[in-house]
Amino acid sequence: MKILQIVTFFFLFFLLSCGDTSYYPRPVGYIRIDLPEHSYQVFDTSFPYSFQYSKFAVIQYDDITYQEPFWINLAYPQFKGKIHLSYKSLDSFDLHTLQEDSRRFVFQHAEKAVGITESEVYLPKSGVFGMVYFIEGKEAASPFQFWITDSVHHFMRGALYFNHLPNNDSLKPVIDFIVKDMDYLFETFNWK
Repeated sequence: MKILQIVTFFFLFFLLSCGDTSYYPRPVGYIRIDLPEHSYQVFDTSFPYSFQYSKFAVIQYDDITYQEPFWINLAYPQFKGKIHLSYKSLDSFDLHTLQEDSRRFVFQHAEKAVGITESEVYLPKSGVFGMVYFIEGKEAASPFQFWITDSVHHFMRGALYFNHLPNNDSLKPVIDFIVKDMDYLFETFNWK
């Protein structure tokens, strides 16, 4: 009789200990991206502008066409991304036309974008005025673009691109890291 009680006890124990066997799918996860601390270096050459940029970025000059001597790229090799910086002198180009061209380039991404947010750049002490565009959406090719000017002599346009298929959800920490670097670039930007 004692053996029957023990067997019954274990049978009930195992029967009641079985929990819910429902399957719950795991959410999609992305790899963790370790980001370094922000630190900066100076870009001050014979170019008509100077600024401070991230120590994790590399300046790449246009060494193929040489048609635009003041165009450069800020490359982030560890993130496989580049900010293409193009400069125009307002002595040769109309400011309104350059602003509208920049806006048109941004809104070419509207098909893949969920939203486009505009933010003004206004730094009167250094004569830097402009517009920043945040292009939201998983498949938008360029998540961040901008233009800045002094409204009289200089105009610069920038666009961030990555060298792989866009997946801006997983790249959000990297995009935020680079945008913070660009905020610092605006704050330290000087026209010559």
